[in-house]
Amino acid sequence: MFKIGEFSKLTQVSVRMLRYYDETGLLKPEKIDDKSGYRYYSAKQIVQLQKIILLRDLDFPVNEINECLKQWDEASITRMLEAKKLQIEDKISVEKNRYKKIEDALVDVCTDKLQTHCNIIIKSVPAFNCLAYRKIIPNYFSEELLWRALGSYVNEHKIPVQSRGITFFYDEEFREMNVDVEVCVMLDQMRIDDGDFIYRHVSAVEKMACIMIYGPYTNISKGYFAFAQWLDEHNTFKILYPTRQICHIGPADTSDPEEYLTELQIPII
Repeated sequence: MFKIGEFSKLTQVSVRMLRYYDETGLLKPEKIDDKSGYRYYSAKQIVQLQKIILLRDLDFPVNEINECLKQWDEASITRMLEAKKLQIEDKISVEKNRYKKIEDALVDVCTDKLQTHCNIIIKSVPAFNCLAYRKIIPNYFSEELLWRALGSYVNEHKIPVQSRGITFFYDEEFREMNVDVEVCVMLDQMRIDDGDFIYRHVSAVEKMACIMIYGPYTNISKGYFAFAQWLDEHNTFKILYPTRQICHIGPADTSDPEEYLTELQIPII
């Protein structure tokens, strides 16, 4: 048996952390002296401590470490490590995106591109029939999931479509999560609704403010900034909803995001 200080020295884990593991139930002392209150640890607990250290280094929270320790077998640990790996991959993706934004910002600052200039035209948009798929999705980046579902449905049922797809955004404010989005494709012939896949008629819009955005999708926010500036200068107009986006050139057409072409359509009155 080792006193807590001795165990700390031998395992290179601070007394503070050993007390924390005791409090959280991850590693209880083998024995606590009734009179002195001293904590004693045994050599066989070193293996348990090594497992805890490994999982903490992999950023597992206390509750997940507890679960791992309760069912420490190859299948369970492999499953938990694979899940953690996916979480890390998601974080890497987010950080890469943030890194790219920093690079773009540096270019913008150095070349004085922070002031956005976009040509905004007002046009009427005719009515059309479409097949639509509308869902509340986690965030704006999840729009691709809707397009995959709609594309699979169109291909499976061999539905002839007219043109590029259109995305409708129904929220009247920017939302960080739970976004109300509808994707649709224009078509000539209406059919019977099939679950979440709805055939509907979209009315004509007399006045639509349209902005063409060139380059990667990160440039879309600049289009909205430009529209805000334009609306401030033309304050007799008001925004109607939903707003729209049309991808004229996208990932299906080119591997170079600089060649993307997206049209923002904002109904006004």
